[in-house]
Amino acid sequence: MMSLAARSGAFSSYLQATAFAVAGPLKVLVPGVVVKKEQLVLDRKKQFLCRESLSGQSPKTGPAITVSINGGAGVRFAHTDIEMPDFSDYRRQEVLDPKKSSQDSSESRRTFSYLITGATAVMSIYAAKTVVIQFVSSMSASADVLAMSKIEIKLSDIPEGKNMTFKWRGKPLFVRHRTEKEIAKETAVNIAELRDPEHDKDRVKNPRWMIVLGVCTHLGCVPIANAGDFGGYYCPCHGSHYDASGRIRKGPAPLNLEVPYYEFPDEETVIVG
Repeated sequence: MMSLAARSGAFSSYLQATAFAVAGPLKVLVPGVVVKKEQLVLDRKKQFLCRESLSGQSPKTGPAITVSINGGAGVRFAHTDIEMPDFSDYRRQEVLDPKKSSQDSSESRRTFSYLITGATAVMSIYAAKTVVIQFVSSMSASADVLAMSKIEIKLSDIPEGKNMTFKWRGKPLFVRHRTEKEIAKETAVNIAELRDPEHDKDRVKNPRWMIVLGVCTHLGCVPIANAGDFGGYYCPCHGSHYDASGRIRKGPAPLNLEVPYYEFPDEETVIVG
């Protein structure tokens, strides 16, 4: 569409819109010849050009002709010579025919849509899985930390009746090779008299070997092996006494010495952790 607007007035006789001129109501333009006489020679075969005569020739959509006193006057015409763009190259062959219902080809188009949706979902799930795996792997322990998580001890190096201390995960680890006398003594203890009741057989997998963490349960000090009133472990910081099974018997410590997880792959080796 193209619009032209002009203000009528002294120059209204020189204004034209396409093939017509539109004037305001104060001075009507008519096709004629002005002569130096009082009469105005008119061509009666031609129609007067005014708001009323042009109203039927103008488009019906919107205000095609608008005039007012000393206001704007305009005429709008529709152009039908503009070519519409052709989008056939971007359309599917099944829907090119305007007389053919699109429902006839809906199955093939729906299959394509399902295929694209399914492929996108699979790729999204795979990408999400990759991100989660990378995130979890970044929080896992490093190789040096994993190497320290377990310790293998050769039991043949520990004489009977002796205790050896190892470093495991930054903490002291007590491995005690108990004698038959110590085993019988700790087994015969009445657990009802203990502060933290626990039977000896529940703290060992092999009665000959007692494996506990060398950290006092009172304030985290390191007890002394083969010492104390009960021949087990003694913490000199505050006077906690443990027996040969690592159970608290006397002093301020509230709990027994902690027993870590361990296993015996053979009779001469133990793996802690």
